[in-house]
Amino acid sequence: MQLGIIGLAQSGKTTVFNALTRGRSEALRSSSSLAKPVIGTAKVPDPRVDVLTSMYNPERVTPAEIRYIDFPATSEGNTRVIGGPSLNVLQQSDALILVLRNFENPAVPHEDGSVDPARDLSAMQFELAFSDLAVLERRAKRVESELKGAKSDQRDKLQRETNLIRNLKEGLDVDIPIRKQELSLDDRRSIMNFQFLTDKPLLTLLNIDEEELSQTKSIEQKVASLSAGTDVQSTALCGKLELELSEMDPADESEFRTSLAAGDSGSSRIISLSYSLLNQASFFTTGPDEVKAWTIVNGLSAAQAAGQIHSDIERGFIRAEVISYNDLIDCGSIAQARQKGLLRTEGRTYPVQDGDIINFLFNV
Repeated sequence: MQLGIIGLAQSGKTTVFNALTRGRSEALRSSSSLAKPVIGTAKVPDPRVDVLTSMYNPERVTPAEIRYIDFPATSEGNTRVIGGPSLNVLQQSDALILVLRNFENPAVPHEDGSVDPARDLSAMQFELAFSDLAVLERRAKRVESELKGAKSDQRDKLQRETNLIRNLKEGLDVDIPIRKQELSLDDRRSIMNFQFLTDKPLLTLLNIDEEELSQTKSIEQKVASLSAGTDVQSTALCGKLELELSEMDPADESEFRTSLAAGDSGSSRIISLSYSLLNQASFFTTGPDEVKAWTIVNGLSAAQAAGQIHSDIERGFIRAEVISYNDLIDCGSIAQARQKGLLRTEGRTYPVQDGDIINFLFNV
């Protein structure tokens, strides 16, 4: 799973990035031609991996990972632009995390002179839409050129694409992101490769002051009302505090969180919301050599899930031996689960469920 972190300058998005990855990244303030995205990863905390590890005592333990990409906020005069190499990387993200500033800091003034999350959200939505419109304009010119020399059997397809481009542009012109536009399944398939930014699932994150922690729930309701819609989630956290806590020993961090009533870690909340936003699930492979968590789209077929491990396993798929995590824990071992008939044999089309423990049998 790859998540792109975006936001205006001085929104604290790099601080959030460092807190989520427990790493370091200097804010990129160079010109747009030099600024580059910064990549970091985070292990997905999953108590089920810990329990399976104690059960199998494997040589290796591999939890699921999330890749976060911190994108530089670039400016040209008074116009903010998403483009160049950053756009290409951003388009590859599975979802976007939009950081909105809701904290005061005289030492780091907002570039627009005041703190206003609603205004900043509107500005970033415009920026994303502007990027998509530029892609549509380029494609429209290419289709128009192809139409001039197209054969009769190609003209209908190109004309349908012309109509689709026009409809998408009309929606964006009246502030309707592509994810909210009513499109047929065929239209959805035809635009999939373009990776439009306003078509990506969106998580809006309000970066708040530490003094506002007790009001987090009401603040989250506020930001949710700003960005309600399909494929949109929202949350609030204090990026500065989360970064400070992420630098602590886990035991000390837990104690400080309790004393500050800071709740679960921001990283855990973001991961949970991201899994929900993208309809992700985890299945596990286990054994004395390794316990590993795999992230897939919920309900992916067993054969396709096997392909996440290796294409040869999908190609030579014979069957899958499956047991749910809860059933395995209740039984205590695979042997006991087999005796009770809880270890199932499933075929290629079985929809993998969150928490499934799977042994794939294959022949290549």
